[in-house]
Amino acid sequence: MKLSEFKEALNTIEELNFVDTNGKMIPAHFHITEAGLITKHFIDCGGTERLEKVINFQLWVATDTDHKLKSEKLQKIIEKSKNVIGSEDLELEVEYQSNTIGKYGLEFKNGTFYLKNKFTNCLASELCGFEAIKRKLI
Repeated sequence: MKLSEFKEALNTIEELNFVDTNGKMIPAHFHITEAGLITKHFIDCGGTERLEKVINFQLWVATDTDHKLKSEKLQKIIEKSKNVIGSEDLELEVEYQSNTIGKYGLEFKNGTFYLKNKFTNCLASELCGFEAIKRKLI
């Protein structure tokens, strides 16, 4: 989900509801403890230099159960973070505590945000022969 899609979704709801990848509601008293831009500059296994950028929100659940973040407040947080995240309409990534800090994609359905698993992948499969190996295994 891109930031523009996230902001559009926020305009349709007041209460923020997030569901983790196991189908459990994230407690309503979560905080957004970080809003930022993550840049990853790397070389893939085929030798291609790559630059990836995502907007990142960190969801954190504390013990202050009276805290309830509303859509309007989150929109203000996004607006305040513009100097950091910039104006590009980038993919949104959510960090949330699982067994370790997990990174998730996001989907919006029926007024609720769902964390979506992200997966590793070979970015140069045609160069490293992964596709040929994969076809033989199937």
